[in-house]
Amino acid sequence: MKPGLHLRDRLAARSPEKALARAKELRANGAHERAFALFSVAAEAGLPEACHQLGLYYLQGLSVSRNVIEAGRWFTRAAEAGLTEAQSHLASLHLFGLPSHLVSGAGQSLFAQVETTGTDFDGAIKWARLAAEAGSLEAQTVLAYILANGPPHLHNIEEAERWYEKTARAGSAQGHLGYGLILLRRAETGEATVAAVDEIRLAADAGIPMAHYYLGLVYEKAIGILPDLTKAAEHYRLAAVGGVRNGQAKYGVFLLEGRGIKANAVEGETWLRRAALAGDADAAALVGNLYARGGHLPPNYAEAAMWFRRAAEAGNATAARALGMLYLTGAGTTRDPDEAAKWFTQAAEAGDAIAQADLATLLRSGATDDRLTTPPPVHQWFEAAAESGDLIGAYNYGVCLAEGVGVPRNDEKAAFWLKRAAEGIVNAQYWYGRMLLEGRGVPADPVAARQWLTRAANIGFTDALVLLAEMNVNGRGGKRDHEAARLLFERAAQNGHSGAMFALGALHGGGHDIPTDRDTAISWFRRAAELGHPMAALMLGRYLHRGLVGAADPVAAVPWLQQALAQGVAEAQLDLTEIATNTPSALAQTPAPPNNALPYRAAGE
Repeated sequence: MKPGLHLRDRLAARSPEKALARAKELRANGAHERAFALFSVAAEAGLPEACHQLGLYYLQGLSVSRNVIEAGRWFTRAAEAGLTEAQSHLASLHLFGLPSHLVSGAGQSLFAQVETTGTDFDGAIKWARLAAEAGSLEAQTVLAYILANGPPHLHNIEEAERWYEKTARAGSAQGHLGYGLILLRRAETGEATVAAVDEIRLAADAGIPMAHYYLGLVYEKAIGILPDLTKAAEHYRLAAVGGVRNGQAKYGVFLLEGRGIKANAVEGETWLRRAALAGDADAAALVGNLYARGGHLPPNYAEAAMWFRRAAEAGNATAARALGMLYLTGAGTTRDPDEAAKWFTQAAEAGDAIAQADLATLLRSGATDDRLTTPPPVHQWFEAAAESGDLIGAYNYGVCLAEGVGVPRNDEKAAFWLKRAAEGIVNAQYWYGRMLLEGRGVPADPVAARQWLTRAANIGFTDALVLLAEMNVNGRGGKRDHEAARLLFERAAQNGHSGAMFALGALHGGGHDIPTDRDTAISWFRRAAELGHPMAALMLGRYLHRGLVGAADPVAAVPWLQQALAQGVAEAQLDLTEIATNTPSALAQTPAPPNNALPYRAAGE
């Protein structure tokens, strides 16, 4: 007999049957602590209904600490005695992560910390089928779900459809949803699609949040009906409020983009955050993008990195690539090429072609530490893609062969794959043109090189514009045409190419087949020097020192000459020595050399 019971309770506790009856009466009146004590008496005596009720108390945490394993044990005792409700509850427990072995015997502590995250389909279907065949509507929907969505050895879509249809006809909202989804998957006519959507709508009308999510998809994608983004947004909202992770992500996107609803970036981000925190990798990646892009506030790369990491760790390849780029550039994180390589590798192994190319470029740069980063077989990925006919793969594989990334350098094979890729990839047109010009892997052919470079230049590829302009200056592969070269250099300069700016300064400075214009020349030299071009800094310094445009200004010349000297242009020392000899006061008046110039980037690098 349980201590501390009321008089009527103590009298009832003398008989398991009376204890059960009294416990049910107390439960109905909300006296759960007293009811639990009497259910325990009856359950320990083996009464199936009492075992089931005790399991519910443990499952719901009524008057006792919630304990799913203990609930499962009591449900099992009731289920083994043939109680249909207990069989149904036990099936659901196994479906949502309670392994069978944890409830099959004694010995586990009531307070044991046990992982219950793995679905036990085999344990679930055993009890679901027993309860379903005994007429439990809930068990029938569970059984249908397992047959439709379980592992291959349990998969039986025809039987699942029969059970779902049976429960739908009995008025089960979950049955309507499951039946509608099966009908939708195999619908081949408009009428069949409409019938499927009608079933899903019945589930939504009954308040099933997941049904609202699917209706959102129906209205967004125009499945069997005309598209209606306003209705899609409303159904996604209802799904989101109901806790459907996918619905939260969809509703967040609709709010961000103003699709079918007034745009609200703050609320949209809130819903995306909720979906991300619930485990939606795509939503986490979207939140990362929001912080990386910025908007009314500057980008927050540290916050972006946190969300990209969450998404990447959940398997999102795009987020892994983005996180790798943050580590490569040091935006929001400490710059770490090896950590960048790690995330590029994850994305690349998931088939992200851009990440594969980024990883190959990183490895080719030599920035990673061989002790920390084992080079993955990027060349094998590219070779497989190339062999399958993928032109981007052919280009990347050609570059690997040309640069010796992961494979011994092989110019002949590189030229073969780059030529194949050049039929559709502008980067490959430039690369193949260079190889023809240099005679790498193929006989030197400047005429053909000019043709390939022209194709790439016509699309606006900057390095092709520069190299083709240089060929027009010196007449390689065709006639000399300095005016054509000027136009090509100007297009490259508009793209920020400092070498093209320097070349324009040289063209306008005299000695070429275009009119000399030193005002234009010094302007181009200045623009290139400000971007860190060493020879442009030398020429700008000389123009200023020698007064080639306006009066001589050695004071203004000195910092540019010092910049050129610091960048390795030894000729600048001659001008600086001359200034020191003839105008020593100029050095005393001169500020330190510019230190904000960008690193010089030569053509083709």
